[in-house]
Amino acid sequence: MAKQDPYSALGAMRSRFMSWQMRVIIYSMIGYSIFYFVRKNFSIAMPGLTAEYGISNKSFGWIIFAGSLVYGFSRFINGYLVDRVKGRVVMAVGLLLCAAANFAFGFGADLSSWITGTPDGPRMVEFLILIMGITIIINQYFQGMGYPPCARILPHWIHPGELATKMSIWNCSHSIGAALAVVVCGYIMGTLGTNLSDNEAVRQVLADNLSASGVSEADLPTQVLAYASHIGAWKWCFWIPACIAVAGALILFLGVRDEPREVGLPDLPDTGLGSYQGAKSAAARKKFEAVMVWRNRWVWTFCIANLFVYVVRMGILDWGPKFLSESRGLSIESAGWTVAAFEVAGIVGTIFAGWATDRFFKGKGHRMCVFCMLGAALFMTAFMCLPESTGLTVTALVLVGAGFCIYGPQALIGIELGNQATKEASARANGLAGILGYIGSGLSGLLVGYVADWYGWGMVFKTIIVVAFIGMLVLLTMWKAPRDGYERAASIDYKN
Repeated sequence: MAKQDPYSALGAMRSRFMSWQMRVIIYSMIGYSIFYFVRKNFSIAMPGLTAEYGISNKSFGWIIFAGSLVYGFSRFINGYLVDRVKGRVVMAVGLLLCAAANFAFGFGADLSSWITGTPDGPRMVEFLILIMGITIIINQYFQGMGYPPCARILPHWIHPGELATKMSIWNCSHSIGAALAVVVCGYIMGTLGTNLSDNEAVRQVLADNLSASGVSEADLPTQVLAYASHIGAWKWCFWIPACIAVAGALILFLGVRDEPREVGLPDLPDTGLGSYQGAKSAAARKKFEAVMVWRNRWVWTFCIANLFVYVVRMGILDWGPKFLSESRGLSIESAGWTVAAFEVAGIVGTIFAGWATDRFFKGKGHRMCVFCMLGAALFMTAFMCLPESTGLTVTALVLVGAGFCIYGPQALIGIELGNQATKEASARANGLAGILGYIGSGLSGLLVGYVADWYGWGMVFKTIIVVAFIGMLVLLTMWKAPRDGYERAASIDYKN
């Protein structure tokens, strides 16, 4: 039996609608992937900052924690903003402001030296950590202007019966942007900067900092030489992506439209909101939000699960380059390529999870998420059990398996919130999920930073495995949830 076309009700408008749908998906993918260029560059710059200035994992952990909390609340705040301001405008302005923050970050060491009057020493490093923290927090707030517009725009263009498949493809923008960021910035760290490898004093400082950070005696000479050959390269990890972000803002503003009606097209079929459609008063909006977001059991379950998903995902993504270079002796370029492979696997895993959701679970993404979290836990267990002598290929393959699994829930939770809260409240529900998700991201920063310093990297992965199993159990509680919330929305009585 042929699958019914959910867009057939559009009639003669169908072809033009589908053309615009594809345009919105592609342009917003490009724009959102560039947000990651001015976000994930920090994880590649961290080893260089440790080598040159001796900044500890705990300091990075607190910066990641604070930035993640701000990002989560920013997504929530901007979830409301995009109801009142065009999403493409919010997104483009956010990317421009991220570019400005990254330009500023690159000058952090110069500013610290100017304030303290010395190019090195504990006081200068303390000011550098402070400036880094402030700049990252500001950048993370502007990062929160990226996803909420997409969470509102895409459900206006994609039918609920296809949302998991098509938005999972869109969601690859996360992985594309992060993968390109770590590869480009890994290349920057290995090619740019000033060669001071002949300077004995510089080599000694690097050796002291890297030893304190846990680099083994066997790997220390190679690591010292690598960093001494590219002093200050980390700055270009912020300046070059900032230039790319400026171009991305222009692409977003010119290429995206918020709703079909902006280009003379009708609304999506089968996405009516009952009497709310014609009664968008302040009181109706408030009641709609209360029922579809704040009192919606399925929205809250997804939000709680999102916390655990982000602990796992960000624990690997934020700290992967540092772990692989310090614990497994890989060069920062090789570590960058390995984490990029994790992201590429995430692209394939995201698309597969979306396709499998619509193909096998009839759009019920929460069921697919259960299996994804189980797979992530199993692959991370395998990764933890690998001996330190394991080669790059096997190490990368196991991480690839984890990436394949963990990106399914990361994508599907946002997609399913768009279905459960409907296209009208999708941005607000995703904003709420963002708070929980980035509390998880922040906790992963603290957990990994402290656990790595106190107990070693082995205990880090035990913690991540336990968190993955807990997330799976949370998602299992909503096995019988419906596909979407449009029936619930249509039944709301605005008179009482």
